Parts: sequence; C-alpha cells; structure tokens
Amino acid sequence: MNELWKFEHIAYDDGFSFVCGVDEAGRGPLAGPVCAAAVILPPDLDIEGLNDSKKLTDKRRRALYDVITEQALAYGIAFASEQEIDRINILQATFLAMRRAVEQLRLRPALALVDGNREPDFGSIPVRTIVKGDSLSANIAAASILAKVTRDRFMEEQDAVYPQYGFALHKGYGTQAHYAALREYGPCPIHRRTFLKKLYGE
Repeated sequence: MNELWKFEHIAYDDGFSFVCGVDEAGRGPLAGPVCAAAVILPPDLDIEGLNDSKKLTDKRRRALYDVITEQALAYGIAFASEQEIDRINILQATFLAMRRAVEQLRLRPALALVDGNREPDFGSIPVRTIVKGDSLSANIAAASILAKVTRDRFMEEQDAVYPQYGFALHKGYGTQAHYAALREYGPCPIHRRTFLKKLYGE
C-alpha cells in the first residue's frame, strides 16, 4: 500500500466511504487572500510525484494541478479575502475558505482529513486533523497543490495590477523586497492591514 494512503485506509476501515483532504495556502503573507482546497481522489490512485506542495518545484506543482483536477472524483477551491482576514483573523478566515471549498464538492464526503492540529467546523461532516498531513495523506497533498497553485496564479494576476510590489515573485510574503516596496509605496488594497501593524504602528 502506498504510504500516502495510510490515513485514508484507516478511515475506510472505520466505515467512511468518500474521504476528502483539505488544506490551505497563504496563511502567512502580508497581502492577498488565503486559499483552501478540498479534494476527493479515487481510492489508491497513484499520482507520480504527489507530495506536500512546499516540497515541489513550481513547474511540478502546476503539472500536478492538471492531473489532480482531471482525475479527482471531486474538488473545490475557495478564497477568504484580505478584508475577511482583517475582520475575523487569519485562523477563522482559513476555516471560512476551507468550508467554502468543502461546500463546492459535488460529492459529499463522509469524512474530512484536514492538515494541521486545528479542527474547522464542517457542520455534519466529521473531521480528523493530521499534523503535516500534506506529506502524509494523498488527499491532503492534492489539496495543498490545488490551493498553492491557485493562490500563486491569483497573486501573479495582482502583480499586473500593482507591479511596484513584486507579487509575481514573492506571492505576498514578507521578503526584504516586499518590505522595501511597502516602505516606499505604502500598502495597496490587497494588503492585510492587521499584518502590517508592526510596520506602521497602527
């Protein structure tokens, strides 16, 4: 058995049929939304190179994105905006994006496997959290790739709107170049104001 399917098989043995994996991208950046994805893969589907999105090259992630979206039984991808992050905090905004992604699934999962140790509320769908789940569960790994690629593409689009910040390069994370641009130009509409308090003393 592929080790990436261990947690799914535990769920299948416990009587759960459709199992989805849920993960997010973009909790840490200073700008842009947080993105979440939910994925239900066919049981034991072997996707070569499937792994935690952070361990893959950008090119490999984008190639796997196409494979996952073609072969998944169902998937959903959703954002929570920078305004929502500022209003309800990053953890709650992450959970909001996750709920939106799960609600998009055209198959209702019997169980959600979620990366991390904090449990979102998906209503009547039970949740199991897995620390480092994006490298331990096939469905969570797939979700991590969909979320990361989708968010990266969004930030590349924003780079065309706000070229002075270099979003295509750092995707909104707090690099030296990003901080330098913030000092020179100030924040733009997609910056998370609550993440900039140290910079501006707001």
